Amino acid sequence: MVRKLKFHEQKLLKKVDFLNWEALDHNLHELRVLRRYRVQRREDYTRYNRLSRAVRDLARRLRDLPERDPFRVRASAALLGKLYAMGLVPTRSSLQLCDTVTASSFCRRRLPVVLVKLRMAQHLRAAVAFVEQGHIRVGPHVVTDPSCLVTRAMEDLITWVDSSKIKRHVLNYSNERDDFDLDD
Repeated sequence: MVRKLKFHEQKLLKKVDFLNWEALDHNLHELRVLRRYRVQRREDYTRYNRLSRAVRDLARRLRDLPERDPFRVRASAALLGKLYAMGLVPTRSSLQLCDTVTASSFCRRRLPVVLVKLRMAQHLRAAVAFVEQGHIRVGPHVVTDPSCLVTRAMEDLITWVDSSKIKRHVLNYSNERDDFDLDD
């Protein structure tokens, strides 16, 4: 015998479809991506999803145009140039590459993931902590938001903040510390 459901339980059950819940809600994939790339706000993931969908739709519309159309040539070159500069596609060769742009490819361009790729942090959790605590700068600006997207050009400008203790430890470890620049 099953107990009678309370009012709020009945109200909640009206909104849930137990037969088709997985087909309607891609929550498992979303949670896997959020966990893998340490995305703290779900709104960021939905924004990346919308952007990637817009890129794929634009590429599909450009592919529908005639191949010799001058607008198609200019627009596809501009789109591929921007996506290549952002680091979302590996080359500027073809519009087929735009179909590979997903929310995960945007997540791979976030600052903590790039820090792990550049071996400035051992794992993603430490990289997120470094960014939030203000140890990382991109060019002259200190970045404290882990959702900062890093382009290919900005990737070379990522360094430690001058007053960072982590920079001091790294320089001590590699015997490159100058006593004049950093005093302990």
